Amino acid sequence: MKNLTWIMLLLLLFSQSACSQTQTQTKNKMKYNNLTPEEQAVIINKGTERPFTGEYVNNKSTGTYVCRQCNAPLYNSTDKFESHCGWPSFDDEIKGAVKHQSDADGSRVEILCQNCGGHLGHVFKGEGFTQKNTRHCVNSISLKFVPKSEESFEKAYFASGCFWGTEYHFMKANGVKSTTVGYMGGQIKNPTYREVCTGETGHAETTEVVFDPAKTTYDDMVKLFFETHDFTQVNGQGPDIGTQYRSVIFYTSPRQKEIAEKYKKILQDKGFKVANAIQAAPEFWKAEDYHQQYYDKKNGTPYCHIYRKIF
Repeated sequence: MKNLTWIMLLLLLFSQSACSQTQTQTKNKMKYNNLTPEEQAVIINKGTERPFTGEYVNNKSTGTYVCRQCNAPLYNSTDKFESHCGWPSFDDEIKGAVKHQSDADGSRVEILCQNCGGHLGHVFKGEGFTQKNTRHCVNSISLKFVPKSEESFEKAYFASGCFWGTEYHFMKANGVKSTTVGYMGGQIKNPTYREVCTGETGHAETTEVVFDPAKTTYDDMVKLFFETHDFTQVNGQGPDIGTQYRSVIFYTSPRQKEIAEKYKKILQDKGFKVANAIQAAPEFWKAEDYHQQYYDKKNGTPYCHIYRKIF
């Protein structure tokens, strides 16, 4: 009987340990935005920004406030009101987006992002500011604001050799609102151009494309991608040789993946030996400012990205 008791205790301890390891592994797999020391002081260490200094105290634009750490939607602008307290105030939250818990001092109720646990601020009731009689007092630095005009925009990520040439064609395409060049798919955080050029970081020079689905489609973006570079060349584009110049579509959703695979299959059926890879989008690292819209600044044109109609 004693042996059975010890066995049960050992099994219980093992299961608790395994559960703890699984939770830690799950948390470690979550990818959040990189935070500045100032953002960490509030979001991670539960600090408070100085009153009347936050970016969104006086913001009256229409849109959605999302978590700065994980981009989860938290508050609608329609629930924001002027409380003159020095921090953005909301009398309601997006359902299920905000977690409430007793503050460490036991005198207030802390509010956190339900998705990532990032500290937002505190919630107060009974002050009479609005009919809902609730005030979410939120640090601006814990939030990012997405204007309504941008909420319907979609992002796409394409790597096809030197990002100067890739961006050149996308920034001129119909329905594209903005383009940014940077790096994706490597092993180190926040790489520099010099580091990526060694070919040792694993990154590919990549263009982030923000487009309006009401004016164009992801299909059009993928077709333009294939029609403006040599997708049969392995680890290079023209005279630019190296893994940093490889051809990749980094998809952000199952739908994007399906569309990218569709056009790759069309090319293969046409007899092309397609060297392009289709991969889930990892974190995008913005390149140095002098790389942005390079050919427009230099009043030049790409030397190895030439449009040719295929589809």
